[in-house]
Amino acid sequence: MRWTEFDLDGGLVAIDRPIADVCDIALIDLDGVAYRGHEPVEDAARGIGYLREQGASTIFITNNASRLPQDVAAQLSSLDIPTRADEVLTAAQACARLLGTVVEPGSNILVIGAEGLRVAVSEAGYRVVDSADDAPAAVAQGFGPELGWKDLAEAAYAIASGVPHVASNLDLSLPTARGFAPGNGSLVRAVQSATGVVPLSAGKPSPAMYDMAVKAVGARRPLVIGDRLDTDLAGARSGGYLGLLVLTGVSTGREAILAPPELRPHLIVGTLAELAGPHPAPQLGANGWWELGASAARVIDGVLEVSGAAPGKEVELIRACASAAWDASDHGIDVDPASVPDIRPTR
Repeated sequence: MRWTEFDLDGGLVAIDRPIADVCDIALIDLDGVAYRGHEPVEDAARGIGYLREQGASTIFITNNASRLPQDVAAQLSSLDIPTRADEVLTAAQACARLLGTVVEPGSNILVIGAEGLRVAVSEAGYRVVDSADDAPAAVAQGFGPELGWKDLAEAAYAIASGVPHVASNLDLSLPTARGFAPGNGSLVRAVQSATGVVPLSAGKPSPAMYDMAVKAVGARRPLVIGDRLDTDLAGARSGGYLGLLVLTGVSTGREAILAPPELRPHLIVGTLAELAGPHPAPQLGANGWWELGASAARVIDGVLEVSGAAPGKEVELIRACASAAWDASDHGIDVDPASVPDIRPTR
């Protein structure tokens, strides 16, 4: 499924009406987008509510494999984002589906992870086991804060015997209330280092979960909303989906400006409240300036130059800088990262 209204192989997309009006389903990340740890993200409930008012379905797509969908739904509902369990798709559920491509139904599966993954694998019809000595047909690995060396060792023993290794996701870090901590990808790398086996992965940046959600409802105009270039937006690009970066989480405006083609968003907003407005894209003007409102940017001899930054218009400047930097890069000009400012939207 690919959009026909927009060029999804190019740069930023121009939308002259509210962004929420263009999609029939929004595939929304959780951490950094809908909430931050146990706290709400500013304007998330407002923006998601507007999407729903305009008739769009909402599915929350998360690389978190440790939690049950009903628990995620309950947390969202407590943050003024009413959500049902069937509106949540976790990497654990996607991992369980991916197992079906490498093992027979009803097989023994060594699950290295928290309750969310164990339940998903069991509900998919497999028998969950805890040891490499239980003749598993595959190893399913997902994040769990209680995991230790013994768990990773069991995974390594089983994989070394020749069974497939399927990971829920490969995120190296995850956001917590205290900052960023090692994610499932870091634990997967430990097992991979011990075995030399590269695992299959169900989570983003694979577009598999997006595909599952879109197919389930028969959507034709999906919008991916995320805060991470290397997972959410990379998945959007690789799957041919319209991708929106919201600057309330991991990836910054500066990182978007410097992003390679496979990680670039099609839309950039400061908060989800901007879903209620249009998304003007910069236009190339005189002397190589990419202009949007009072903001402008260009690249001269590999140096990004900016002009017209105004308080409250930081997102416009980020878009202008992104267009200038991406255009230069696509024409073989390396942009000096030192010349790219760290532009943060005013909250």
